[in-house]
Amino acid sequence: MIRPSVRLAGAAALVAFSLTTLKATAQQQVPPAPAQTPSSNAPSAPAPTTAPVFPKPDPANFTATSPTKEAIDSFLQTSWGFDPRRVWQVQAILKTPVDGVSKVVVFVGDKSGKQKPTALEFFSLPDGKHIIAGDQVIPFGDHPYTEFRSELQQDADGPYRGSASKDLELVEFADFECPHCKEAQSTMDQLATDFPKARIVFQNYPLVRLHPAAMSAAEYGVCVNKMGGSNAFFQFAGAVFAAQEGLATADGATLTLNSAVTKAGLDPAKVQACAVTPDVATQVENSVKLAQSLNINETPTLMVNGRQVPIGGVPYDTIKQIVEFQAKLDGVAAQ
Repeated sequence: MIRPSVRLAGAAALVAFSLTTLKATAQQQVPPAPAQTPSSNAPSAPAPTTAPVFPKPDPANFTATSPTKEAIDSFLQTSWGFDPRRVWQVQAILKTPVDGVSKVVVFVGDKSGKQKPTALEFFSLPDGKHIIAGDQVIPFGDHPYTEFRSELQQDADGPYRGSASKDLELVEFADFECPHCKEAQSTMDQLATDFPKARIVFQNYPLVRLHPAAMSAAEYGVCVNKMGGSNAFFQFAGAVFAAQEGLATADGATLTLNSAVTKAGLDPAKVQACAVTPDVATQVENSVKLAQSLNINETPTLMVNGRQVPIGGVPYDTIKQIVEFQAKLDGVAAQ
Protein backbone atom coordinates (compact mmCIF):
# COMPACT_ATOMS: atom_id res chain seq x y z
CA MET A 1 0.00 0.00 0.00
CA ILE A 2 1.09 3.58 -0.68
CA ARG A 3 1.46 5.45 2.59
CA PRO A 4 -1.41 7.95 2.89
CA SER A 5 0.56 10.53 4.86
CA VAL A 6 1.25 12.51 1.69
CA ARG A 7 -1.87 13.88 -0.03
CA LEU A 8 -2.51 12.77 -3.59
CA ALA A 9 -2.67 15.92 -5.70
CA GLY A 10 -5.11 16.35 -8.54
CA ALA A 11 -3.94 15.02 -11.87
CA ALA A 12 -4.32 18.50 -13.29
CA ALA A 13 -0.88 19.20 -11.86
CA LEU A 14 0.51 16.91 -14.55
CA VAL A 15 -1.12 18.66 -17.50
CA ALA A 16 1.96 20.80 -18.11
CA PHE A 17 5.03 19.13 -16.63
CA SER A 18 7.12 22.09 -17.61
CA LEU A 19 5.06 24.33 -15.31
CA THR A 20 3.37 21.92 -12.96
CA THR A 21 1.07 23.54 -10.42
CA LEU A 22 2.84 21.66 -7.66
CA LYS A 23 4.60 24.80 -6.49
CA ALA A 24 1.43 26.83 -6.14
CA THR A 25 -0.49 23.90 -4.67
CA ALA A 26 2.18 23.13 -2.13
CA GLN A 27 2.50 26.75 -1.08
CA GLN A 28 -1.22 26.94 -0.48
CA GLN A 29 -1.02 23.83 1.66
CA VAL A 30 1.56 25.35 4.01
CA PRO A 31 -0.30 27.14 6.83
CA PRO A 32 0.90 30.65 7.70
CA ALA A 33 2.99 31.02 10.83
CA PRO A 34 0.91 32.18 13.79
CA ALA A 35 1.33 35.85 14.56
CA GLN A 36 3.20 36.61 17.76
CA THR A 37 1.48 38.74 20.35
CA PRO A 38 3.35 41.87 21.51
CA SER A 39 3.89 40.30 24.95
CA SER A 40 5.50 37.17 23.55
CA ASN A 41 9.27 37.06 23.65
CA ALA A 42 9.54 33.51 22.36
CA PRO A 43 11.65 33.25 19.23
CA SER A 44 9.89 32.13 16.10
CA ALA A 45 10.65 28.66 14.80
CA PRO A 46 13.24 28.66 12.03
CA ALA A 47 12.01 27.88 8.55
CA PRO A 48 12.88 24.40 7.27
CA THR A 49 16.10 24.40 5.29
CA THR A 50 16.48 20.74 4.31
CA ALA A 51 14.93 18.63 1.62
CA PRO A 52 12.02 16.41 2.64
CA VAL A 53 12.68 12.81 3.60
CA PHE A 54 10.37 10.69 1.51
CA PRO A 55 9.08 7.35 2.82
CA LYS A 56 11.19 4.41 1.72
CA PRO A 57 9.58 2.81 -1.35
CA ASP A 58 7.95 -0.53 -0.69
CA PRO A 59 9.10 -3.19 -3.20
CA ALA A 60 5.55 -4.56 -3.10
CA ASN A 61 4.45 -1.40 -4.95
CA PHE A 62 6.61 -2.19 -7.99
CA THR A 63 4.55 -4.84 -9.70
CA ALA A 64 4.82 -3.57 -13.30
CA THR A 65 7.95 -3.94 -15.42
CA SER A 66 7.20 -0.98 -17.67
CA PRO A 67 7.96 1.85 -17.54
CA THR A 68 11.14 1.41 -15.57
CA LYS A 69 12.11 3.66 -12.69
CA GLU A 70 15.03 4.87 -14.80
CA ALA A 71 12.68 5.85 -17.66
CA ILE A 72 10.42 7.76 -15.26
CA ASP A 73 13.35 9.56 -13.64
CA SER A 74 14.71 10.51 -17.07
CA PHE A 75 11.32 11.87 -18.12
CA LEU A 76 10.93 13.86 -14.91
CA GLN A 77 14.43 15.28 -15.27
CA THR A 78 13.54 16.44 -18.78
CA SER A 79 10.28 17.90 -17.51
CA TRP A 80 11.33 19.39 -14.17
CA GLY A 81 15.09 19.79 -14.47
CA PHE A 82 14.80 23.52 -15.16
CA ASP A 83 14.04 23.94 -11.43
CA PRO A 84 17.12 22.97 -9.37
CA ARG A 85 15.10 23.09 -6.16
CA ARG A 86 12.74 20.28 -7.10
CA VAL A 87 13.29 16.76 -5.79
CA TRP A 88 11.21 13.65 -6.32
CA GLN A 89 11.07 9.93 -5.69
CA VAL A 90 9.32 7.24 -7.69
CA GLN A 91 7.15 5.56 -5.08
CA ALA A 92 5.22 2.97 -7.07
CA ILE A 93 4.88 1.39 -10.51
CA LEU A 94 1.80 -0.77 -10.33
CA LYS A 95 0.09 -3.16 -12.69
CA THR A 96 -3.49 -2.36 -13.61
CA PRO A 97 -6.26 -4.62 -14.97
CA VAL A 98 -5.42 -3.34 -18.47
CA ASP A 99 -2.47 -5.03 -20.16
CA GLY A 100 0.45 -2.63 -20.66
CA VAL A 101 -1.11 0.18 -18.60
CA SER A 102 0.77 0.94 -15.37
CA LYS A 103 -0.06 3.30 -12.53
CA VAL A 104 2.86 5.46 -11.41
CA VAL A 105 3.06 7.35 -8.13
CA VAL A 106 5.75 9.99 -7.59
CA PHE A 107 6.47 11.94 -4.41
CA VAL A 108 7.62 15.51 -5.06
CA GLY A 109 9.14 18.12 -2.78
CA ASP A 110 11.42 21.13 -2.56
CA LYS A 111 15.06 21.08 -1.46
CA SER A 112 14.44 23.98 0.90
CA GLY A 113 11.85 21.97 2.80
CA LYS A 114 9.48 24.95 2.73
CA GLN A 115 6.90 23.17 0.61
CA LYS A 116 4.83 20.27 1.84
CA PRO A 117 5.65 17.10 -0.13
CA THR A 118 2.98 16.15 -2.63
CA ALA A 119 2.15 12.90 -4.37
CA LEU A 120 1.23 12.75 -8.04
CA GLU A 121 -0.07 9.81 -10.00
CA PHE A 122 -0.44 9.06 -13.68
CA PHE A 123 -0.95 6.10 -15.99
CA SER A 124 1.61 5.05 -18.59
CA LEU A 125 0.35 3.60 -21.88
CA PRO A 126 1.61 0.49 -23.72
CA ASP A 127 3.24 2.52 -26.51
CA GLY A 128 5.80 3.89 -24.05
CA LYS A 129 5.32 7.35 -25.55
CA HIS A 130 2.35 8.72 -23.63
CA ILE A 131 0.86 8.99 -20.16
CA ILE A 132 -2.62 9.86 -18.98
CA ALA A 133 -3.13 12.38 -16.19
CA GLY A 134 -6.77 13.14 -15.52
CA ASP A 135 -8.32 13.62 -18.94
CA GLN A 136 -5.08 14.67 -20.60
CA VAL A 137 -2.77 12.57 -22.79
CA ILE A 138 0.82 13.79 -22.32
CA PRO A 139 3.98 12.89 -24.29
CA PHE A 140 6.33 10.61 -22.34
CA GLY A 141 9.88 9.32 -22.76
CA ASP A 142 13.46 10.56 -22.89
CA HIS A 143 12.56 13.07 -25.61
CA PRO A 144 8.85 13.72 -25.07
CA TYR A 145 8.65 16.94 -27.10
CA THR A 146 10.28 15.75 -30.33
CA GLU A 147 7.09 14.98 -32.25
CA PHE A 148 5.42 18.26 -31.30
CA ARG A 149 8.59 20.13 -32.20
CA SER A 150 8.60 18.58 -35.69
CA GLU A 151 4.91 19.34 -36.14
CA LEU A 152 5.46 22.99 -35.24
CA GLN A 153 8.50 23.33 -37.50
CA GLN A 154 6.34 22.10 -40.37
CA ASP A 155 2.99 23.74 -39.67
CA ALA A 156 3.53 26.87 -37.53
CA ASP A 157 3.25 29.39 -40.37
CA GLY A 158 2.32 32.56 -38.50
CA PRO A 159 4.25 35.83 -38.55
CA TYR A 160 7.52 35.73 -36.67
CA ARG A 161 10.27 37.91 -35.26
CA GLY A 162 13.85 37.07 -34.54
CA SER A 163 15.83 34.37 -36.30
CA ALA A 164 14.79 32.65 -39.50
CA SER A 165 16.27 29.45 -38.08
CA LYS A 166 13.93 27.03 -36.33
CA ASP A 167 16.62 25.60 -34.05
CA LEU A 168 15.04 27.46 -31.12
CA GLU A 169 11.41 28.08 -31.96
CA LEU A 170 9.02 29.75 -29.53
CA VAL A 171 5.46 29.54 -30.79
CA GLU A 172 2.79 31.59 -29.00
CA PHE A 173 -0.84 30.53 -29.39
CA ALA A 174 -3.00 33.50 -28.54
CA ASP A 175 -6.45 35.05 -28.86
CA PHE A 176 -6.67 38.80 -29.51
CA GLU A 177 -9.66 39.17 -27.18
CA CYS A 178 -8.12 37.14 -24.33
CA PRO A 179 -7.10 39.41 -21.39
CA HIS A 180 -4.34 37.02 -20.31
CA CYS A 181 -2.92 37.13 -23.83
CA LYS A 182 -2.76 40.91 -23.59
CA GLU A 183 -0.88 40.62 -20.30
CA ALA A 184 1.52 38.08 -21.80
CA GLN A 185 2.74 40.40 -24.54
CA SER A 186 5.31 42.00 -22.25
CA THR A 187 6.66 38.49 -21.63
CA MET A 188 6.89 37.82 -25.37
CA ASP A 189 8.65 41.15 -25.92
CA GLN A 190 11.16 40.33 -23.20
CA LEU A 191 11.78 36.88 -24.67
CA ALA A 192 12.51 38.52 -28.03
CA THR A 193 15.08 40.74 -26.31
CA ASP A 194 16.69 38.01 -24.20
CA PHE A 195 16.78 35.36 -26.95
CA PRO A 196 17.77 37.09 -30.20
CA LYS A 197 18.62 33.71 -31.76
CA ALA A 198 15.08 32.43 -31.23
CA ARG A 199 12.35 32.39 -33.84
CA ILE A 200 9.23 33.72 -32.09
CA VAL A 201 6.03 32.86 -33.94
CA PHE A 202 2.48 34.10 -33.36
CA GLN A 203 -0.27 31.53 -34.05
CA ASN A 204 -3.93 32.41 -33.92
CA TYR A 205 -6.08 30.43 -31.49
CA PRO A 206 -9.37 32.38 -31.27
CA LEU A 207 -11.67 30.97 -28.59
CA VAL A 208 -14.86 32.07 -30.29
CA ARG A 209 -17.21 30.64 -27.66
CA LEU A 210 -15.71 33.05 -25.16
CA HIS A 211 -14.64 35.90 -27.43
CA PRO A 212 -17.00 36.73 -30.33
CA ALA A 213 -14.59 39.20 -31.98
CA ALA A 214 -11.55 36.94 -31.77
CA MET A 215 -12.10 35.31 -35.16
CA SER A 216 -12.42 38.63 -36.99
CA ALA A 217 -9.30 39.91 -35.26
CA ALA A 218 -7.41 36.78 -36.27
CA GLU A 219 -8.56 37.12 -39.89
CA TYR A 220 -7.50 40.77 -39.95
CA GLY A 221 -4.12 39.72 -38.57
CA VAL A 222 -3.64 37.14 -41.32
CA CYS A 223 -4.33 39.78 -43.96
CA VAL A 224 -2.03 42.34 -42.34
CA ASN A 225 0.72 39.74 -42.42
CA LYS A 226 -0.02 38.94 -46.07
CA MET A 227 0.09 42.60 -47.12
CA GLY A 228 2.70 44.07 -44.83
CA GLY A 229 4.77 41.18 -43.50
CA SER A 230 5.71 40.31 -39.96
CA ASN A 231 6.75 43.83 -38.92
CA ALA A 232 3.35 45.22 -39.86
CA PHE A 233 1.64 42.32 -38.12
CA PHE A 234 3.34 42.91 -34.78
CA GLN A 235 2.51 46.62 -34.98
CA PHE A 236 -1.11 45.65 -35.65
CA ALA A 237 -1.12 43.07 -32.83
CA GLY A 238 0.29 45.55 -30.36
CA ALA A 239 -2.37 48.10 -31.26
CA VAL A 240 -5.20 45.55 -30.96
CA PHE A 241 -4.04 44.33 -27.57
CA ALA A 242 -3.61 47.92 -26.36
CA ALA A 243 -7.22 48.73 -27.31
CA GLN A 244 -8.62 45.29 -26.48
CA GLU A 245 -11.66 46.63 -24.62
CA GLY A 246 -12.90 48.02 -27.96
CA LEU A 247 -13.50 44.45 -29.18
CA ALA A 248 -16.39 44.01 -26.74
CA THR A 249 -19.04 45.18 -29.27
CA ALA A 250 -19.41 44.57 -33.00
CA ASP A 251 -19.11 48.26 -33.92
CA GLY A 252 -16.26 48.73 -31.48
CA ALA A 253 -14.42 45.75 -32.90
CA THR A 254 -14.57 47.16 -36.43
CA LEU A 255 -13.27 50.54 -35.28
CA THR A 256 -10.53 48.93 -33.16
CA LEU A 257 -9.32 46.63 -35.92
CA ASN A 258 -9.37 49.33 -38.59
CA SER A 259 -7.46 51.69 -36.30
CA ALA A 260 -4.85 48.98 -35.66
CA VAL A 261 -4.49 48.41 -39.42
CA THR A 262 -3.87 52.13 -39.92
CA LYS A 263 -1.22 52.12 -37.20
CA ALA A 264 0.46 49.24 -39.04
CA GLY A 265 0.66 51.43 -42.14
CA LEU A 266 -1.93 49.61 -44.25
CA ASP A 267 -5.30 50.44 -45.86
CA PRO A 268 -8.20 49.31 -43.62
CA ALA A 269 -10.57 48.89 -46.59
CA LYS A 270 -8.18 46.49 -48.34
CA VAL A 271 -7.53 44.50 -45.18
CA GLN A 272 -11.23 44.32 -44.40
CA ALA A 273 -11.97 42.98 -47.88
CA CYS A 274 -9.20 40.40 -47.53
CA ALA A 275 -10.41 39.28 -44.10
CA VAL A 276 -13.74 37.94 -45.40
CA THR A 277 -12.22 35.66 -48.04
CA PRO A 278 -12.48 31.86 -47.64
CA ASP A 279 -8.72 31.34 -47.84
CA VAL A 280 -8.13 33.53 -44.82
CA ALA A 281 -10.79 31.72 -42.78
CA THR A 282 -9.14 28.44 -43.71
CA GLN A 283 -5.75 29.69 -42.57
CA VAL A 284 -7.14 30.64 -39.17
CA GLU A 285 -8.96 27.31 -38.90
CA ASN A 286 -5.72 25.48 -39.69
CA SER A 287 -3.97 27.34 -36.88
CA VAL A 288 -6.76 26.30 -34.49
CA LYS A 289 -6.44 22.69 -35.64
CA LEU A 290 -2.69 22.85 -35.02
CA ALA A 291 -3.31 24.01 -31.45
CA GLN A 292 -5.78 21.21 -30.89
CA SER A 293 -3.38 18.65 -32.35
CA LEU A 294 -0.77 19.84 -29.85
CA ASN A 295 -3.20 19.35 -26.94
CA ILE A 296 -3.34 23.09 -26.22
CA ASN A 297 -6.46 23.94 -24.25
CA GLU A 298 -5.83 27.48 -23.01
CA THR A 299 -4.51 30.82 -24.18
CA PRO A 300 -1.91 32.10 -24.00
CA THR A 301 0.27 29.01 -24.39
CA LEU A 302 3.90 29.03 -25.46
CA MET A 303 5.52 26.07 -27.19
CA VAL A 304 9.29 25.99 -26.64
CA ASN A 305 10.72 23.55 -29.19
CA GLY A 306 7.54 21.51 -28.76
CA ARG A 307 7.40 21.86 -24.97
CA GLN A 308 4.09 23.32 -23.73
CA VAL A 309 4.41 26.25 -21.33
CA PRO A 310 1.27 28.05 -20.12
CA ILE A 311 2.47 31.63 -19.69
CA GLY A 312 -0.53 33.45 -18.25
CA GLY A 313 0.46 34.77 -14.83
CA VAL A 314 3.74 32.84 -14.74
CA PRO A 315 6.83 34.73 -13.51
CA TYR A 316 9.10 35.73 -16.36
CA ASP A 317 12.21 34.30 -14.69
CA THR A 318 10.58 30.86 -14.64
CA ILE A 319 9.73 31.04 -18.34
CA LYS A 320 13.27 32.17 -19.13
CA GLN A 321 14.66 29.23 -17.14
CA ILE A 322 12.55 26.82 -19.16
CA VAL A 323 13.64 28.28 -22.49
CA GLU A 324 17.31 28.07 -21.49
CA PHE A 325 16.87 24.54 -20.17
CA GLN A 326 15.05 23.29 -23.27
CA ALA A 327 17.64 24.86 -25.56
CA LYS A 328 20.35 23.05 -23.62
CA LEU A 329 18.47 19.74 -23.88
CA ASP A 330 18.17 20.23 -27.65
CA GLY A 331 21.82 21.26 -28.04
CA VAL A 332 21.03 24.65 -29.56
CA ALA A 333 22.27 28.15 -28.72
CA ALA A 334 19.80 30.09 -26.61
CA GLN A 335 21.41 33.56 -26.84
